[in-house]
Amino acid sequence: MAGAAGSAWAGSPLPRPRPTDFTPGQPPAAQGLIARAKLGGKTGYVVADAATGQVLEAHNPMLPLPPASTAKAITAFYALENLGAGYRFQTRVLVTGPIQGGRLEGDLILLGGGDPVLDSDDLGDLVADLRAAGLREVRGRFLFDAAALPQVQAIDPDQPDHVGYNPSVSGLNLNFNRVYFEWTRANAGWNVVMDARARRYRPAVQSARMRIVNRDTPIYTYARGNGVDDWTVASRALGNEGGRWLPVRDPGAYTAEVFQTIAAAEGIILPRPQRAAPGQVQGAEIARRESPPLTEILRGMLKHSTNLTAETVGMTTSKTLGATPESLRGSASRMQGWLNAGVESSRARFHDHSGLSDRSQVPAADMVRALVLAARDGRLPMLLKEAPMRDDLGRLIKNHPAQIRAKTGTLNFVSALAGYVQQPGKRDLAFAIFSADEPRRAALRPEERERPAGGKSWNTSARVLQGNLISRWVSLYQG
Repeated sequence: MAGAAGSAWAGSPLPRPRPTDFTPGQPPAAQGLIARAKLGGKTGYVVADAATGQVLEAHNPMLPLPPASTAKAITAFYALENLGAGYRFQTRVLVTGPIQGGRLEGDLILLGGGDPVLDSDDLGDLVADLRAAGLREVRGRFLFDAAALPQVQAIDPDQPDHVGYNPSVSGLNLNFNRVYFEWTRANAGWNVVMDARARRYRPAVQSARMRIVNRDTPIYTYARGNGVDDWTVASRALGNEGGRWLPVRDPGAYTAEVFQTIAAAEGIILPRPQRAAPGQVQGAEIARRESPPLTEILRGMLKHSTNLTAETVGMTTSKTLGATPESLRGSASRMQGWLNAGVESSRARFHDHSGLSDRSQVPAADMVRALVLAARDGRLPMLLKEAPMRDDLGRLIKNHPAQIRAKTGTLNFVSALAGYVQQPGKRDLAFAIFSADEPRRAALRPEERERPAGGKSWNTSARVLQGNLISRWVSLYQG
């Protein structure tokens, strides 16, 4: 199954009278499929019996390669085992004094708990609870605390500044730590909006601003000063109207600003937000928002491949196992030790929980061993997105007997697929396929990294190879 939002990978190349109907045939040799893909670089794969772990076929099984977003399957397993399926993140509002005549005689504290799916509507619900409690004004301070998790400036510093999938991470997160930039052409130039939109609320944001400038390149520039994310964009890259999400670099301050804005709209006047100092977070709870259960959060993470969710879930899990990690790398190392102990290997290396960094390296054999362990209670397979088989042109193969539940992973010149093949009455398979042309990836200049030349066709060829290998395994090991 495809795990990155909007991605599709190809299936069987076997000849058939009607290309969109499934018909069994003699499977092609794996080496021929790899050679025909012409990916360059290296490919490693393993397919095993999901119940017993017996390896049925392998190619470069112990070769460490970037897992890309298939790392999220390991993170999901890590969290399920150590937090539990029903775990919920909490965002709380505390007060340090009584409310008298609508006025809080003390401080109001917005306390983050690492919730990765908190959005502006959730803040609106917290504000509604404050209003129901009679609050209209705060005499003391408005503090926010994001220290539940260490703040990470960017998940992968090597990514372009403007990509929304590479935000900061902290213990207080909002809208996946992104701000929405929207533009429309006007007679005298452009109308620009920066907001924290959700379904019901669309508060304007002052902590991020955009200037449209007359230039060709670069498309975006970024700087931070005086507590503001300062962006510029090249006018020639814009059409008459459009919008995109941009990353936020101080999630705690961003969340507090949006909370203050929504509160004002609902008739509650809050002072300018201040970051709480260590030891300041004490008070009585007046409102709370709990996240959906962990299984629901993980299902969304695996479907949409949300990097922020993977990092907050992973760091929260590491925190549960001991002291709060000081960095993302430290937390990923904790997961690495947990995995290597479980699969009795020492080859897996993680630099994050999302797979965004290509410094993470995992052999296909280790990934499959983890998938076999995770399949024992059935929780992880059911969280992975189901995807139908497709032919070489991306068309659905009708009546295909196999069901694929898997996670995709895509970086520039890196493609991965890992998960399960299921068929009623047949044995379940666990598999991992990793392909990477690391020299070609390393040669990219920074301005090429968002849409590198040849990247799309390379990725398509990698997905065709993945589908072809799975079709081979269905014929050989589930036939």
